[in-house]
This record gives sequence, structure tokens and C-alpha cells, in this order.
Amino acid sequence: MRYEVVIGLEVHAQLLTDSKIFCGCGTRFGAPPNSQVCPICLGLPGVLPVLNRRAVGLCIRAGLATHCKIAPFAQFARKNYFYPDLPKGYQISMYELPLAEGGYLDLPVVDLPVADLPVVDPSVVDPKSRGAARRIGIKRIHMEEDAGKSLHEGIVGASHVDLNRAGVPLIEIVSDPDLRTPEEAIAYLKTLRGILIYAGISDGDMEKGNFRCDANISLRPQGAMVFGTRAEIKNVNSFRFIQKALEHEIDRQAGLLDAGKAVIQETRLWDAKAGATLPMRGKEEAHDYRYFPEPDLPPLEVDAAWIVSESAALPELPEAKRERFVREYGLPPYDAVILSSTPALADFYEKTVARFPHPKKVSNWVMSELLREMHRDESERLPVSSEQLADLLALIETGAVSVSGAKTVFERICWTNDAPRAVVGALGLSQVSDDAELSRVATEILAAHPKEAARYRAGEIKLLGFLVGQAMKRMDGRAHPGKIHALLKQQLEVVQ
Repeated sequence: MRYEVVIGLEVHAQLLTDSKIFCGCGTRFGAPPNSQVCPICLGLPGVLPVLNRRAVGLCIRAGLATHCKIAPFAQFARKNYFYPDLPKGYQISMYELPLAEGGYLDLPVVDLPVADLPVVDPSVVDPKSRGAARRIGIKRIHMEEDAGKSLHEGIVGASHVDLNRAGVPLIEIVSDPDLRTPEEAIAYLKTLRGILIYAGISDGDMEKGNFRCDANISLRPQGAMVFGTRAEIKNVNSFRFIQKALEHEIDRQAGLLDAGKAVIQETRLWDAKAGATLPMRGKEEAHDYRYFPEPDLPPLEVDAAWIVSESAALPELPEAKRERFVREYGLPPYDAVILSSTPALADFYEKTVARFPHPKKVSNWVMSELLREMHRDESERLPVSSEQLADLLALIETGAVSVSGAKTVFERICWTNDAPRAVVGALGLSQVSDDAELSRVATEILAAHPKEAARYRAGEIKLLGFLVGQAMKRMDGRAHPGKIHALLKQQLEVVQ
């Protein structure tokens, strides 16, 4: 039987604040265990939480950046459950009255494999998107505090608890169940992460757990309207693992349904070593948490002036930047999506173009050489400056170095402050453009390959490429390819 996949995502993002959500303790990653705690985040008796205004502002900003409606009133609630590193025995979150609701994200089609695009309800497609996006609804965005962290590895016979993260401010962004493939889920997550980083809401650092995802996934027969029984995959903080976990769940649930068995509603964990999701616990419902309004915090009132202030703080977001890159630089949409993926990369691109005004050539080098080096280093740090890349591209443009030679130079200047021209000279990669010298080499190549020259003159014109290659080899790749091509062709067409 064919099934339709239904995916909804719950993203937890740590807000960019210097202090926790209800106290003045720091949020620095990597601090010694239990060094950033106080009676408030430890939940000791007799203390009162004080709401972090900046955290609220960032949540409002997240709602505005994702087209949500900002509520004039929001209410914190106690979410009661036992967890070893939740010192109060409950988490302060939002339930019935979240801060933002009813938003959406548009996913660029270039982020998705065309063959895997599902047939979707027209109501979730933006009619003004010119066919360039899939619209995914955002049900709600609310604030909550993080829990601490249990430590097991390297500890024999015991577990330790680090409560530095207890009380760290989070937003939870809950999508509608509009996603239909693992690839589409990853495109959504990348789009959302980019918006949060651009807007200064979160650093999106997945390795530190500052952007992590719970995925709800179910299957239903093609054409059915009722959702199937879902499983929740908990706390995955890698795009690759999220995709693998979703793919595994699709196969697991399809296998159960094909065998006439029921899918159990439960929470599962992704085991990267096993390449499988494993049962964790039965899936809780809202009533299991015994939500009730937080008695120590009054309802949160958001006036229009605050919303206007946060709206004004929003920079140019990825979607607007993509459209501008296409319009202003004449780039293909695919290039614009890649180049606008992070603020640092977009800024690098624009600074390079300002110095070397050939937008597509800059784009090609950024998307090939620069990103290849960044992926090799497994880092988002830029290995060269925009000035270095612009100067290197100028050397190619003037014929001072060949493209292949420039790639060698690029590898050399990565992670250094070396000037490209100096590296070209040091490595002996200066391109030969002198007509007299190139003409002499062309004559020598034709004399060394008389049979190929004769066959070219007899009509096998593809042999010109072979002869150019021989000339480049003779000159260690330093011959100007355009000039050596023209000179060889000129000599070959001289009447014998």
C-alpha cells in the first residue's frame, strides 16, 4: 500500500541573552558544572522569578519574522513532570496563551529534490510566490525555560547533574503538520534556522544544543483525510540525523502497517550507532503535564509600541535577501539561496562583488572553492577574506594566473593572510601571455605531433583540444589557454 507521510516539527531554540529567563545567572556555554546557578533557577523555596525583558522581545521578533500574529496577552504556565535535572519538578512554559500564533515559512523549491515534491493542498501554497516556494504553517511560538543536563559518560557507578542550563531562555516553534518528506523537513529547519540567526534571535548552534528538534511523524493511506498514529522523535540536533531518523521511521511504520500491525503512539530516540529509532516512553498528552497558570508570574502584556520596536529591529531576512540577489546581481535562484544561507556568507559575497564587480563569477567561486574548503574543515568560519578572493579573481581576469593556478593559490591562502599575488609569484604560477613565446611553443607542439596536425587539417577538429593540452603540459599549465588555442588554430589553418 502507498502511504502519505505527515510530519510536524517542534523546534527549541536558545535565545541570545546574557542571562537566564527568570534570573540574572549567566548562559555561557562550557562553564564549569553548576557554576551558573542561583536559588531562582534551582527552584528553592521562597524565591520569585523575574521575567527577562530581552527574551520576551526576541520571542516577539521571532513571531514577526515568521509572519505570526503577536498576542496582546500571554500567560506562563507550569508544566509538571519528573525529570532528574529539572530541579523544581516542573517547567515554566506557555500553554493556552502563547506569545505568537498562526504564522508560516516559505520554502524555496531549489532546496527540495524536484522528484520528491508532494502534491499539496493549494491552501498551503503562496499564490504570490511565482511557483518558488512551499508554504509551511507555524502553529505557535511560545517561551519556556530549559532543563539542566544529566551526565553519564565517563562516570562509573553514578550520574551527575549540571544545572547550568536550568532556566536558560528558549522559544519553542511548532509547525503545522504540513511537511510531507524528510527532505522537506530539513529544508524547513534550515530556513527557520537561517531566519533566527539573521534576526539575532538565536545563534542556531546545533552542536551546543541551541537549535534542536522534536519530530512528530505518522503515515496514512494515500488519499485518506484522517491522520495516522504518530511517533515523536525526541531532541535531535543534527540535520543529517534528523533526516535519517525520519527515513527510518517511515520504513518502520510502513512495515508495521503492511503487516497489519498498529503503530504505537510513543516517544522515540534516535540511536546514531544503530541507525534506528528506539522506544523511550509512551507519548504524553497535555493532560499528563497537569498544566495550570504560573502563580508567581502575572499575565504578560504586549503593547503595540513594543511590537513596533521589535519589528524595526528586524534586518533584511533571508527571503528578501534572496529576492534582492536575483534582482540586483542577476543570479539564478539556486545561487541566491546558497549565498544567503548565513549572514556571514551573504556579507562575504557582497563585499567581494563590491571589490570585483562580476557577480556570477564571484558566486561560482564561493559555491565551489570556498564552500568546499569550509565543508572540508567542517566549520562555518570563512577561510579567506573577501579582499583576498576579489584580488585572486582579478588576477584571473587580467590573465596573470590561470584558473587552475588560481585554485592552487586559493588552497594556499586559506586560513592565512597571504596576498594572492605574492603566492602566485612564490609558487611560480604566473601565466604566460606573451604572444612571441606562445607562438614558439605552438610551433614546437605542431612539429612534435605532425600526424595529429594532419588529421586536424583533414577535418578532425576535435584534435585541437589535444594539441592545446599538449601545449599547456609543455608550459606546466602556465600558458594563457585562450591565446595558445588561438595561436595553434592560426598555425594549423595556414595553407601547407
